[in-house]
Amino acid sequence: MKLEELYQKIGGDLKNVMKRIPNEAMIGKFVRKYANDPTYSRLTAAVEAKNWKDVFLAAHTLKGICQNLGMDNLYRSSFEVTEALRGGSNNTNEEMLSRLKADYEAAVETIKQLS
Repeated sequence: MKLEELYQKIGGDLKNVMKRIPNEAMIGKFVRKYANDPTYSRLTAAVEAKNWKDVFLAAHTLKGICQNLGMDNLYRSSFEVTEALRGGSNNTNEEMLSRLKADYEAAVETIKQLS
């Protein structure tokens, strides 16, 4: 799979990302590295521990990474969780967390297919 196809599958726009990172090889390198990023694991561990401060920090980090790499679907779901936790209150729900998980898994599986 080529980079353009990856972005179509994960709900992103390669041309928009290239405005920030004007080198496809570099974008590909960063995207491949993302598949091993520990942020989502930190988020899920914090959810299990009901440590909402750490969930917020992990979701916020995930949101920033996804925004920079143009992973728009995962950006939107991590943004939603971040905002639901902003100010120290937990306004998340199972639907939000399930959508975040599905978007994360879809992105990582698609990245693994990148040639």
